Amino acid sequence: MLREIDRDIWVAEQPFNYLGLNVGTRMTVIRCANGELAVISPIQVDDAIVHQLNSLGTVCHIIAPNRFHYLFATHFKTVYPKATFWATSSLKAKNPELPIDRVLSNETNNILNGIECFLFDGVKALTLSGVNSLDEWVFFHPESRTLVVTDIAFHFDQSFPLISQFAARMLGSYKTLSPSFLEKIATQEKEKVKESVQKISTWDFDRVIMAHGTIVQTKGKPQFIEGYERFLGSSVKEKT
Repeated sequence: MLREIDRDIWVAEQPFNYLGLNVGTRMTVIRCANGELAVISPIQVDDAIVHQLNSLGTVCHIIAPNRFHYLFATHFKTVYPKATFWATSSLKAKNPELPIDRVLSNETNNILNGIECFLFDGVKALTLSGVNSLDEWVFFHPESRTLVVTDIAFHFDQSFPLISQFAARMLGSYKTLSPSFLEKIATQEKEKVKESVQKISTWDFDRVIMAHGTIVQTKGKPQFIEGYERFLGSSVKEKT
């Protein structure tokens, strides 16, 4: 079922196992300033969720935010055939048979490499440079001061099974918002990652929603910055 997080933003979760670990997965629904609904990282939906979505507005955007989170997007597209299915350029190359309508790329809306844009009405978006094999876009909803990420950062706590907690401790994502092991493996150019994090740090967010783990409801921005500083081994100063 959809769960309201703040004004015009909701989440829905479902079980998900990765490498034998229960990590769960989450989709985020944002009602844009023009009333359209944008669904980020879709999960498997049932009639109850579809009914809830329809009561909130019209689903106009279905977003696969990186090259891995697309498993349920095709089904979502069949439920909402008039919605635009957005995906990254690497996902389109990886799975050309997917019913992708538009590609999230550095050319979208004629933006320059690594520059943020208002991809949807009232929602900022930015591609995280330097992590090419993950090819992830992050989103910022200013109205609720919420940053939405998918696989670049995890945050697990005691609500997860003990084995998942143990793995999170080993990987540095237990009760702390930290770049995920996928991010660490995929990072090719730390300086470009740092530049992207600096841009994200200019956004006025407090909450962080990720696809795997427990939502950071408050003080998410300093935790996000500190996590990346540990990973990058250098200070991430906010640009003014």
